[in-house]
Amino acid sequence: MANVKSTSATAEKWARVTPQRSEDYKLGVQNPRTPCAAAGAKERYKTGVTDAIARGGYEKGVMAAGDQKWQSKAVAKGPSRFAEGVAISAPEYQQAVQPYLDTIAATTLPARFAKGDPRNLERVRVLSQALRKRKTG
Repeated sequence: MANVKSTSATAEKWARVTPQRSEDYKLGVQNPRTPCAAAGAKERYKTGVTDAIARGGYEKGVMAAGDQKWQSKAVAKGPSRFAEGVAISAPEYQQAVQPYLDTIAATTLPARFAKGDPRNLERVRVLSQALRKRKTG
């Protein structure tokens, strides 16, 4: 029989040692073994997702975790990371949203009618189609 450490000892060591590995994490991100390796996993991803759908794995996992788990983790870790992530991502956000704002600005909308007039839905349709065309080409 193998000598296996207790779960609590394993968790304690993980919590104590892993935070000291942040530089290793950073170097691993900066120097992947295979550039764009995720692109090569397309078929494995498709197979895995199809399998998860067939066996109801997503739903089972969500139900097993319940709302309390994700809520407590999000509240404990999320707020400070959210603010920092938004600040770091502002230039990418601007670059990503610009084509859609340009599309909105360039779209000629039909006339606006009184509030609640069903003809106003035509304005929504026109803008929706323009944005969809922009997204899908």
